[in-house]
Formats: sequence, C-alpha cells, structure tokens
Amino acid sequence: MIARMWRGFAFPEKAEEYVKHLQMSVLPELRQIDGFQGVYVMRQDSSNDIEFIVLTLWKSMDAIRKFAGEKTEVAVVATAAQGLFREYDSTVKHFEVVSNTL
Repeated sequence: MIARMWRGFAFPEKAEEYVKHLQMSVLPELRQIDGFQGVYVMRQDSSNDIEFIVLTLWKSMDAIRKFAGEKTEVAVVATAAQGLFREYDSTVKHFEVVSNTL
C-alpha cells in the first residue's frame, strides 16, 4: 500500500468549507478509482490558520496515476479549493506503508 501525503494551511473562516468540499466533491471521485483504499484528513488549529494534512491510501503507484496522472509528485488541488488556503504544498510525498495495525 502507498500513502500519499499533502498539506495545506486554510484560512480559519474557510476550514469547514474545505472539509465539505472534500466530502462532497473529492471523496466521491476518489471512490470511483480502482485501487483507492481510503483517506485520513487531519486538522490542527492555530490562531492564524488551520493546517490540514490529507493522507490518501492507494493499492499501488499505478492506482495513484489514475488520479494524479504521470507526474505523481504534483499535488492535485481543485480550483474550487485553492481559494480556501493561505498556502498549500504544490507537491506531495509518497510513502510505502510497511505496517498497519488498524
């Protein structure tokens, strides 16, 4: 299994809108991709912004290519979500999951 990690810093007043965007737009799309295994969305609040880390789980890099295209290291951030963030990563990191106790 491959974990794909992305990070963004949302404006505090836009954080819930981002979560809704994920639930209503992104997740239905991801669930249609063969090899998508799940997602963790993590949030940390601060006084200036809300940090999100999104960790998607995939069966293989081939499955990730179905979502991200050939340049798998480039972040996929929908136009509708871009304005919700003060800053976000333009690239992602991929990790091989070597242990899972869930």
